[in-house]
Amino acid sequence: MNKVYPSAAEAVRDIPDGATLLVGGFGLVGIPENLIAALRDQGTKDLTCVSNNCGVDDWGLGLLLQTRQIRKMVSSYVGENKTFERQFLNGELEVELVPQGTLAERIRAGGAGIGGFYTPTGVGTVIAEGKETREIDGKAYVLEMPIRGDFALIKGWKADKFGNVVYRKTARNFNPMMAAAGKVTIVEVEELVEPGALDPNEIHTPSIYVQRVVVGASYQKRIEKRTVRA
Repeated sequence: MNKVYPSAAEAVRDIPDGATLLVGGFGLVGIPENLIAALRDQGTKDLTCVSNNCGVDDWGLGLLLQTRQIRKMVSSYVGENKTFERQFLNGELEVELVPQGTLAERIRAGGAGIGGFYTPTGVGTVIAEGKETREIDGKAYVLEMPIRGDFALIKGWKADKFGNVVYRKTARNFNPMMAAAGKVTIVEVEELVEPGALDPNEIHTPSIYVQRVVVGASYQKRIEKRTVRA
């Protein structure tokens, strides 16, 4: 039951080239930065990464773009990354843009074992091209399919050695649903506690969804955009 790995490098060592990764975070909040750095150092390539965004040029998934380890991105917002823009426009990066709510629900469906769902978002746009549509109660809907990953890279706040995880404030974002939708879920945390130390009512991701836990070596509390008064 002890799922603790000694380092991020050990936790990601068996991620193969061509894997599909679910990567938690929103902007630079709640990203598994130690696991991403370990993947960069390992050199795993041809990755498909499912994440709300792709970090910035020098942080988050932007690190894997710099080293051209990502083949395809499935995201909802990518506007803060010049490397992403350049690779996409040059035809070096495949991109699937998904409306943010649809992305969240597709991942949640993947973790819940749901075969698909209908949503009005994207009807009549390029988002609906090639997808089944139908009318429900007089309104048009498009069928969206679930997303699952070979591995989920997750950032938690606290975890116990069994793999029960607690997230902190907005760092919760995409992490819980991705943790449920990965075949192998790897969680990095800031603090590791003994079993029984976490209040069961405060646990966001139960241990049944988690295969590996690692304590992050360090964390940069970076701000994506700082706005201050003159």
